[in-house]
Amino acid sequence: MQQYTKLDHPEILSKIFYPRKAPKTPLPKGAIDRDFEVEAGIELGCRYYMHDLSSPSILYFHGNGEIVCDHDDIALEYTNVGCNLLVMSYRGYGWSDGSPTVASLFKDAGILLKEVAAQLKEMNATGPLFVMGRSLGSACAIDLAFRYGEFLKGMIIESGFADSLPLLRHLGVNLSKIELTEEECFGNKRKIAGVILPTLLLHGARDQLIPPSESEKLQADSGARNKQFFLIPGADHNTVISVAGLQYFQTIRNFIDTVTGESSWRNIRRRQKKDVESKS
Repeated sequence: MQQYTKLDHPEILSKIFYPRKAPKTPLPKGAIDRDFEVEAGIELGCRYYMHDLSSPSILYFHGNGEIVCDHDDIALEYTNVGCNLLVMSYRGYGWSDGSPTVASLFKDAGILLKEVAAQLKEMNATGPLFVMGRSLGSACAIDLAFRYGEFLKGMIIESGFADSLPLLRHLGVNLSKIELTEEECFGNKRKIAGVILPTLLLHGARDQLIPPSESEKLQADSGARNKQFFLIPGADHNTVISVAGLQYFQTIRNFIDTVTGESSWRNIRRRQKKDVESKS
């Protein structure tokens, strides 16, 4: 496994991580908190927003300035389209212990995936598991799909990046003082070439932090046969959901249904009937 030693330079860490501490908030209806020990004395606080044990689950890695409970309202839209949303945390974020590094980011993500897969099995959850990452979280999702694809049914990326050095420059890292090559960075472009899982990429057309051309590179280099790219007109880096609205969640659900074979009219009618019965 790559060591990411140079990415853990203090100047780089100060630009790519914005940890925000916050206590646990009251649980929304149907939500469950799960704390996972990733090493001695370090627990990461995560939250499951459950729709149904038979529903598809999305293992979600958030952006660098976000925390788990920021997703309490957004999660409702995922459950409304029949998905469980499992939001993972990073060290130093929310009620999680420790301080974030790039090396721990990838190490912890691998532990969380295996723990979540085992826990869903213990809960008798029968739905397929997808991985999703937004912005910084795209690095986790791509790495997991590359290394542990056998645990997953598909991958969803929002506002992801292919190359690391342009992003680091944009974030204000003085690369003239740090000897760093693209091969020593996150490796999203290289890794996605080895990902054969069905892949959905979403990106805002007016994203100036991570231009949509980065997702186009990921799309071009992806090793998946089933790969889809959804560009949201008028959206920037942080307004993809607010601009796309319900279409954002419907696109994700349609992708999942295509992957799992649930897009047939019989299965759609069966699911709609089940949703109506569960709300009555």
